[in-house]
Amino acid sequence: MQATQLSASDLNNPGVSWGAVLAGAAAAAALSFILLILGVGLGLSSVSPWSFNATAIGVSTIAWLAFMQLAASGIGGYMAGRLRVKWSAIHTDEVHFRDTAHGLLAWAVATLITVAVLAGGTRAVLSGAIDAGSGVAAAVAPAAAAGAGAVGAAGANAGEGGGANPLDYFSDMLLRAAPAAPAATTGALAAPSANAGTADQRVEIGRIFATSLSTGSLAADDRAYLGQVVASRTGLTQAEAEARVDAVYGRAAKAAADAKARAQQAADTARKAGAHTALWMFVALLLGAFVASLAATFGGRQRDHERVLRHVTI
Repeated sequence: MQATQLSASDLNNPGVSWGAVLAGAAAAAALSFILLILGVGLGLSSVSPWSFNATAIGVSTIAWLAFMQLAASGIGGYMAGRLRVKWSAIHTDEVHFRDTAHGLLAWAVATLITVAVLAGGTRAVLSGAIDAGSGVAAAVAPAAAAGAGAVGAAGANAGEGGGANPLDYFSDMLLRAAPAAPAATTGALAAPSANAGTADQRVEIGRIFATSLSTGSLAADDRAYLGQVVASRTGLTQAEAEARVDAVYGRAAKAAADAKARAQQAADTARKAGAHTALWMFVALLLGAFVASLAATFGGRQRDHERVLRHVTI
C-alpha cells in the first residue's frame, strides 16, 4: 500500500479544529436548551430543570429526549464538520476519522455545557431517589416521634407552648375520662375531664412512648407507671388503665410502622423512577453521540466537495 505524502503545512497543522468544535457545541447546547423548554411547555417532557417528579418518564418524554438529541447533536456535528479547516493531501480514511472525532468532540462539549447550565435540574432528575431515601427518617420521626430527636421535640414544644407534638394525640387518648366515672359520693373527686392532664404529664407520656417506640416495646415498669397515671386522671382501675395503655401503645406503634412503610415505599418508587430516567437519558445521549459523529462526517464531505467544485469551476 502506498503511503500518502504530507506537505509541511499538513504536518504542522493540528488535527483538531477547535473553533469548529466549539461552534458546533455552542449551537447544540443552545438548541438542546430551547427544545427542553419547548418540551416542558408543551407537556411532552416531564424532565424539568427546576423540579423532580418521582414517577417514571413516559413514552412521550422518551420520544422527546430522543428528538432533542437527534436535532441538537445533528446540527452541532454538522457545523463542526462543515466549519473545519481543509486537510489537503490527507488520506480519505484519515479525513473520515477526523470528521467523526470532530462530531464526537462537539457532542461532548455541548453535553458538558448543558450539564453545567442545568446543574440543578440534573441533580433533581438523577438524585431524586437519594433525596427521597434521606427523607425516610424525617417522615418517620414526625409520625412516631421516635428516638432522641422526637423526645427533644416534645420537650421543646411543651416548654415553648409551640406547635403540637405528634404524640399529644395518644397522650390525650390515655388521659380521657372513663365513660362512667365514679361519682364524688364516696368522698373522692369526680374524674377529671380529658383536658385536665397537665402539660408536664403530656410531655412525660410523650417521652415514654417515644423511647418505647424507638426500642420496639413498652417496658413493664413504664406500663405500670402509665397505668397509675391514667388511673389517677380518669378514675379507671389499675387493670383497666393498663389495658388502655396497651391499646393506645399498640395504635401508636401501628401508626409509626405505617408511616415508615409509606416513607420506604416512596423512597423505593423514587429510586426506580430515577433509575428508569437515567437509563433512557443514557440511551438518548448515546444516540446523540452517534448522530453528531455521523453528521460531522457528512458536513466535512460536503465542505471538501464544495471546495473541489470551486477549484474546478475556477
